[in-house]
Amino acid sequence: MTIFFRRIASALGSAATLLAWASPSVAQTDYPVRPVRLIVPYPAGGPTDTFARSLAASWGRKLNTSVVVENKSGAGTIVGTELAAKAAPDGYTLLLTTVAHAVNPSIHASLPYRTIEDFAPVGLAARAPLVLVVNKGVPAKTLPEFFAYLKSRPGQVNYGSAGVGSAPHLAGELLNYTAGTKAVHVPYRGSAPAMADLIGGHVEFMIDSAPTGLAQVRAGTVRLLGTSMGKRLPQTRETPAIAEAVSGYEAYTWNAVFVPARTPSAVVQKLVSTLGDALSDPALQSKAFELGLQLETQPTPAGLDQFLRAELEKWKRVAVATNMKAD
Repeated sequence: MTIFFRRIASALGSAATLLAWASPSVAQTDYPVRPVRLIVPYPAGGPTDTFARSLAASWGRKLNTSVVVENKSGAGTIVGTELAAKAAPDGYTLLLTTVAHAVNPSIHASLPYRTIEDFAPVGLAARAPLVLVVNKGVPAKTLPEFFAYLKSRPGQVNYGSAGVGSAPHLAGELLNYTAGTKAVHVPYRGSAPAMADLIGGHVEFMIDSAPTGLAQVRAGTVRLLGTSMGKRLPQTRETPAIAEAVSGYEAYTWNAVFVPARTPSAVVQKLVSTLGDALSDPALQSKAFELGLQLETQPTPAGLDQFLRAELEKWKRVAVATNMKAD
């Protein structure tokens, strides 16, 4: 009887060992088996959140599960980003972030996560252009007139933004850096109050997200002078790119997906392939055009890694040159 039970115990131990080795592979092969959460480090209702929800709907269909957006805003995206960095590396927590991810290391003395080491890149999803709008009291009607106006009033022209380190702030400082102007930054708690003060004439200009800026242009409350990508936008072909007046200028925010470091490679590859499929979804493409976004066609981890490193260097130069600090 003793030998019999020893053999049973040995067999059970071997089976348990095989199951232990097999379970990660099975989990990766079957992934996903439950809903996936997509952390957005911004409040609900903004342009990043709007895109995230459209992406989640398309991506969920490709993954055959629900992709649930969770808004975790605060501290210039740091709150949500830290939450994603410290989540289990199992593919069930994703981070959809923006240019703030590349800027924060240069404007904060320290961060509760490592920008590169604590994340695995999945892919760049979209680039989000900005638009240069002025209040109706600014006499400039063209880009050359606007830059002449700025240069004749160093330190006297104000521009609004959604806060230190936000895309409108970065775009404004890059304008000072590349054009040699000295416009004064006025930070607000979000784009909405900044736009309200622009319309009211309390600041002269703003480089805002395309959806919100163009909505005000259509309403007739502000005047559109330029767009922020290197080339003109398909949505506003008659409007010049700022680069046509300031050589080398290009500023935009972007939407990219990361997962916690050490997420299994098989899971990352599943996310990469389905993200590409989601970005080809006609419903998402239609929504992206409406939002003024330019979707990526072939998102890859290597491509995002290279892009992020270039963005980190770009905004570090601007932050140092303009003494940009959030702390």
